[in-house]
Amino acid sequence: MVDSRKYRDRIYIIKDIILTLSEYGQLNQTALFSFCGLNISKHKGILDNLELNEMIKREEISEGKRTITIFKVTQKGMNFCHEIIEPYENLFPRGGKFSEESFKLGCLLFI
Repeated sequence: MVDSRKYRDRIYIIKDIILTLSEYGQLNQTALFSFCGLNISKHKGILDNLELNEMIKREEISEGKRTITIFKVTQKGMNFCHEIIEPYENLFPRGGKFSEESFKLGCLLFI
């Protein structure tokens, strides 16, 4: 029997959050976690950590009696995604499918 749940490294969760926010511009927490396929209680710490490191920013908007929290990606978050995460994913692609080129480059880094 195949397990339908797939493990996702933390680095890929961070990339998914940053790219989802950049695609939609801004999202509330529920929509963000839904689009990224994450569990709010399990992954809220990642969101807090991204905000602490200024990769994303939180804004609170008052609508009558309600306060809605909106998240947006910062330029620092986009730079981190392009300069750190994308090269990492080129070396270690999701799903364990390695191209010959990425395997050679990965081996070169360990020498």
